Amino acid sequence: MIRVVVADDQELVRDGVAAILDAEEDLSIVGTAADGAEAVGLIQAVKPDVALMDIRMPEIDGIQATRQLVAAGIPTRVLILTTFGKDAYVLAALRAGASGFLLKDAPRASLVAAVHAVAEGDATLEESLLRQLVADHLNRPSSPLPPTALHRLTPRESEVLALVGRGHSNDEIARALFVSQTTVKTHIARTLAKLGARDRIQLVVWAHRSGLV
Repeated sequence: MIRVVVADDQELVRDGVAAILDAEEDLSIVGTAADGAEAVGLIQAVKPDVALMDIRMPEIDGIQATRQLVAAGIPTRVLILTTFGKDAYVLAALRAGASGFLLKDAPRASLVAAVHAVAEGDATLEESLLRQLVADHLNRPSSPLPPTALHRLTPRESEVLALVGRGHSNDEIARALFVSQTTVKTHIARTLAKLGARDRIQLVVWAHRSGLV
């Protein structure tokens, strides 16, 4: 069961999203919040698998809330809710540690699929946004990667990591390597564990920083 928190200052959006997700057999709403401060407290208390977080909220916005949760070591993956896909705030939220973003006018099926994807460490990002995120990380001073880090990966896991770094989806990776999507998910899960990465976005940055892409 995937446990979910929804944080949005618009009651209709908050309750609507919660109702859609709670109707799914494998999703459970464990709380909702009307602002960022309430969201941080709730998420720290119940530690859901996924938090859907609006960017623009009173008290503490979604970016600050995400940053606080990541700094506190809370394992919850944050899925940003936004009105505009090219909103500069979305990139800031991803820099803060969010695992992906979703447009508020997305169809029901896309909402459910996005929650499942983020819960599994998978997240699909718009290509231009992905490029901006990677460039931002590459241009920032950062500690060097452990020299033995890549050696922990099998040749196939390195192949998968390189394709993740190029922004390919699980389906695209499966077709490129002539394997099933289940196999791809297994490789990604093992790569996340071996590299200590939080989610797919970190794998993308990792692939670029390590020279695989």
